[in-house]
Amino acid sequence: MKRTAIAVWKGSGKEGSGHLSTKSGVLEQTPYSYKSRFEEGKGTNPEELIAAAHSGCFTMALTFKLGEAGYEATELHTDCSVDFQNQTIVESHLKVRARVDGIDEDEFDKIITDAKENCPISKVLDTNITLEYTLN
Repeated sequence: MKRTAIAVWKGSGKEGSGHLSTKSGVLEQTPYSYKSRFEEGKGTNPEELIAAAHSGCFTMALTFKLGEAGYEATELHTDCSVDFQNQTIVESHLKVRARVDGIDEDEFDKIITDAKENCPISKVLDTNITLEYTLN
């Protein structure tokens, strides 16, 4: 399985701009620029897309790992914050609110830690990955 995306950029690094598209069509000439990456300009940026990928991948991994242990989440809500400093991603922080009936905190802690360490995006990120959660 291969997933693809295309980036097009025109102009200089600071004054130029570009757009991103994915084969699925979810991103279709979605704008990005220096301002959307390093300031507060309109458009997306690579770090925001990594945060989306990490939160989605991790949440899906957690869902499968809960299922393997005999649980089904009522809801999983994952916020991911990617910290970008000096041209380096220094941390990806996952903050989870989980509703899972019948699971105790010790078992959930083992399962969620396993999901954090083994989701494919966690494995590809060469950075500190932190996790906090609330189990209801």
